[in-house]
Amino acid sequence: MVKIFLIGGTSSVNKENFYVTVGSLIMKQFDNFPLIEISGPPMERGFQYGEQAKDKINFSIELYSKSLRDLGLKKDEILNLAKDFLPSIKDWAPDLIDEMRGIAKGASITLEEVTLINSRTEILQLAEKKSNFEDTNSDGCTGAFIMPKLSATGEVIHGQNWDWKEECIDNSIVVRILRDDGPDVLTFTEAGGVARSGLNSNGISITANYLKCDRDYVNLGVPLPFIRRKALECSYYSDAIRIVATTQKSGANNMILGSSEGMGINFECAPDESFAIMPDDNGLIVHANHWQHVAALSKLKETGISWSPDSFYRDFRVREQLLQKKKLLTANDLKEAFFDDFGTPFSVCVPPYQDTETDPGATVAMIIMRPSIGIMEIAPFPAINKKFKQYHIDRSKS
Repeated sequence: MVKIFLIGGTSSVNKENFYVTVGSLIMKQFDNFPLIEISGPPMERGFQYGEQAKDKINFSIELYSKSLRDLGLKKDEILNLAKDFLPSIKDWAPDLIDEMRGIAKGASITLEEVTLINSRTEILQLAEKKSNFEDTNSDGCTGAFIMPKLSATGEVIHGQNWDWKEECIDNSIVVRILRDDGPDVLTFTEAGGVARSGLNSNGISITANYLKCDRDYVNLGVPLPFIRRKALECSYYSDAIRIVATTQKSGANNMILGSSEGMGINFECAPDESFAIMPDDNGLIVHANHWQHVAALSKLKETGISWSPDSFYRDFRVREQLLQKKKLLTANDLKEAFFDDFGTPFSVCVPPYQDTETDPGATVAMIIMRPSIGIMEIAPFPAINKKFKQYHIDRSKS
């Protein structure tokens, strides 16, 4: 693992030299996120997943186990927290339980350890609540969706910067899931995860951003990766909307759900209620990590600003950079907006390995999707690396 520290943020060094130096080091030692392909019934494709990504899956387990040990939890307590989610997952998505069993078998780990990876957001928050500790790392993200009327090619363009722990540069992968009973799925995720950002062969796409509110973690719901995966398994956009908008969650989350047929909707999700934000008059959705819907702001209390005050200007910066071009937009225009470094290190594009009083982690990946042609482009550590790798899914199955 490459680890580079910049003491005190970029203000104490020449930023241009820093990017050149660190960028060359990263690219010498790090390539792109690996692609694995799985197929067959749930148990079988899970086994293929576990076998192919065994080392990275074990990295995922140790990464979050360490975070939980740092909160004072012992191994059996960690696995018991994971086990608590299994009944709700089994009732809601028994096929994904089978897939996780396959992952566990292929990677020679336990079902509870696979569940830990897929419930890590919920488990970390529950553990922090129990220990009265708040982690300064934020599973942040800035997402955007461009409607056809604002697109130079007349297609939807969907993307995000994923901001999270820097170490996830070493456990993130792309999984192509070839299914016999529905659309194929292409997803960027942490190894062992069933889904994060992605698209399917029917042109449905999804990205997600962290939110916090006063209703969080009162009751246990379905962990977020399962909701995203089930949305990506849908043949019809309306079914994906129902899954995102109505499934009971443990904590708040924001999800942008798109369709290559020419539609995108942003869902600000409280655990028990969702608020739909439609594209603006320009044909644009941009969302970071604060609540925007008027009804949401009148009904619940925003509790995430203390760890993500930069959210207010991140979505503004992306929107302004896109609209000030005063032209129809391309995928490259969205990339350029996501590269924005205003307020570094607390920026749209966060450089890795900042040693600051409140650690913003890093933009681990920039993900740009063109669902109508089945393309996902990803740049690892985009603050210091402008090279993208293309991943594909066959749209002819739709």
